[in-house]
Amino acid sequence: MSRRASVPKRLELFFEGFLWNFRLVALVPVVFGILGTLLLFWSGSQEVLKGMWEMLRPTPVYTHVLGNVIGGVDLYLIGIVLMLFSFGIYELFISEIDFQLIAGRDWPSLEIRSLEELKEKLLKSTVLVLIVSFFKQVIEEEPSSYLECLALAGSILLLSLSGYLLRAGKGGDH
Repeated sequence: MSRRASVPKRLELFFEGFLWNFRLVALVPVVFGILGTLLLFWSGSQEVLKGMWEMLRPTPVYTHVLGNVIGGVDLYLIGIVLMLFSFGIYELFISEIDFQLIAGRDWPSLEIRSLEELKEKLLKSTVLVLIVSFFKQVIEEEPSSYLECLALAGSILLLSLSGYLLRAGKGGDH
């Protein structure tokens, strides 16, 4: 009878060990998120360089310069969102990053303790990316009618409202 009890216990231990080690599958989005961050930073740098080259032309078109620089900033911000995602997934599923152990001194922590906190940080970053993308569109295209001007003003109002709501929601008040 004791032999019967030990077989299910061994199976349970094996299965729990398998489940615990299965969390390492979360390394896949972490690695690809970091690779995506590197690619986006590279692309953002190329956009900023395009803007700088435009400035060196005899008659630079400043909307192109500004569009390229803002486009580069937009790509950097998307890369930062991917980096936050990668760090958050790593800290939630693999291990908490001990910055003091790695660097020998205190560094600010991301302090991502739950999926809700990760979602909140990603949402705020994504809204910032959308605002910058919208700003780039506004610079590159001039409104041609009063209706487009009104729509532009309404869009700016909605973006401002979303930024306000994100800040107001931090304290738990909605």
